[in-house]
Amino acid sequence: MEHQVPHDLVELGRVTGAYGIRGWLKVQPHATGGAALLSARQWWLKEPGSSLETGLSVSLAPFSVQASRPQGSTVVAQLQGLADRNRAETFKGFTIWVPRSQFPQADDDEYYWVDLVGCSLYGQNNGVSELIGLVREVSDNGAHAVLHVERGNVSDQGGFQPVLSPKGQLQHVLVPFVKAHVHTVDLAARRLDSNWPVEL
Repeated sequence: MEHQVPHDLVELGRVTGAYGIRGWLKVQPHATGGAALLSARQWWLKEPGSSLETGLSVSLAPFSVQASRPQGSTVVAQLQGLADRNRAETFKGFTIWVPRSQFPQADDDEYYWVDLVGCSLYGQNNGVSELIGLVREVSDNGAHAVLHVERGNVSDQGGFQPVLSPKGQLQHVLVPFVKAHVHTVDLAARRLDSNWPVEL
């Protein structure tokens, strides 16, 4: 049966195996994915090795979430149609996706990583705010989130122009996503302001 795949799916975790004997799944959420996984009433499961980008042979199927709860650092859930451990084990390695539109409202000063990707990061250059680059990825170092920023400038046409190394490679900088450094987040403007030095 064909399902209309939402356009705003975000990967939030990975199935690590079965939990118990009644078909529950054990899921390792990505850093900020736990709350969204627990609030979602439907998960989309994607088979390992398939690609959303190509759209070719994507094994992506929706499952209704009958129950879910935190279990230590993981999330465990009962999905409709999974009634025993053997069936649940077949989903080990699958990734779990939820539409961004179904995420719960983030608390003040809390942000979903998916919303930070693509934002412009501005830093300080002799007291003047200046573009450092674009956030391409966000990771977790165990203590806090880290912005992976592709260095760049604003082109004459007003677009983003990457700064390349002498060898022609993209340049990146890692910036801790903590209030001490990133003091202003304006998601509507897709802009982050920081005290991070532009030249570092």
